[in-house]
Amino acid sequence: MLKLKSAFLVGFLMATTFHYGQYTDVINSNRPGKSQSAFSVGKTVIQAEGGFYGIQEEHSDLRYEASGFGSDLSIRYGAFFEQFELNMDLQYQLDWYTAPLINETRSGLKQTTIGAKYLIYDPFKNLREDKPNLYSWKANHSLKFNWRDLIPAVALYAGVNLKVGNNPFFPDDNSVISPKMMLITQNHFGTKWVFVNNIYMDKFLTNYENVGLVSTLTRGFNMRWSGFLEFQATKSDIYADFFFRGGAAYLIRENIQIDASVVKNIKDTPSLLGASVGLSWRFDQNYEKVYLRSTKPVDDKDKSKDKKDKKDKKDKKKKRKDEVEVEEPKP
Repeated sequence: MLKLKSAFLVGFLMATTFHYGQYTDVINSNRPGKSQSAFSVGKTVIQAEGGFYGIQEEHSDLRYEASGFGSDLSIRYGAFFEQFELNMDLQYQLDWYTAPLINETRSGLKQTTIGAKYLIYDPFKNLREDKPNLYSWKANHSLKFNWRDLIPAVALYAGVNLKVGNNPFFPDDNSVISPKMMLITQNHFGTKWVFVNNIYMDKFLTNYENVGLVSTLTRGFNMRWSGFLEFQATKSDIYADFFFRGGAAYLIRENIQIDASVVKNIKDTPSLLGASVGLSWRFDQNYEKVYLRSTKPVDDKDKSKDKKDKKDKKDKKKKRKDEVEVEEPKP
């Protein structure tokens, strides 16, 4: 565990900070998966992502069962500049817990996390768009592998977990505040596939410190529908497990999305099964578009040179035309 923490901290601190973020024309939500996108929502943009879930948990060794429901809410705000985002994650749960000689109802804020995300590298910045092949329909519509798709966007996340009130889901956690750090990568394969990876360290320096990985593969089927598959691995000194998620999202409007998903783990200590539905909404009326994919700006000298070149071409064309008109026919 110590080696994992050391490696994570070194990688987190060695990352450089440069390049810019990206704003999309339609909402870009982290739901319904558990991973975070590398890109921010955009400066002055406010985005809310929330939902309701049901969960059933059973431990074969300790012989306890827990079933209930809950809600989660994520508030995201693009602040200061394009590639920076502030966010807050809340999760409330109510369940019924039964074990030998125990039968109780648990409720409370299971998670309260405040953090910030910064995009440190954007592979799409200053990227020239591929020109269409005017002579081949097949070349323009076939799936082609591009080596630059292997270069991911990279972001860093840092936040703190807050203990608000009584948290019955982590009874041995006496810390009021604990840090959370994350490295985020995001690849775009063509226009339909997105692959996101989150490598995180959560609640370290507490009894529940853990490291983990969340990998999400998303596929866009058309302008409205998309689906995802997700894998999560988590490891701590007291618990380790693997989780699998799957689901779909539907775009109602450019700023509204609904979703549904299911989750299942592989262990029976405890076994877990859950399902959720949610909605994401974005307010971007105050956003001013920033064109980040444009190529190198043209200065005044380049503009005057272009005008001169155009004028010279026009003069040469006119001169050739005059020569053709005055040329006498050969005998």
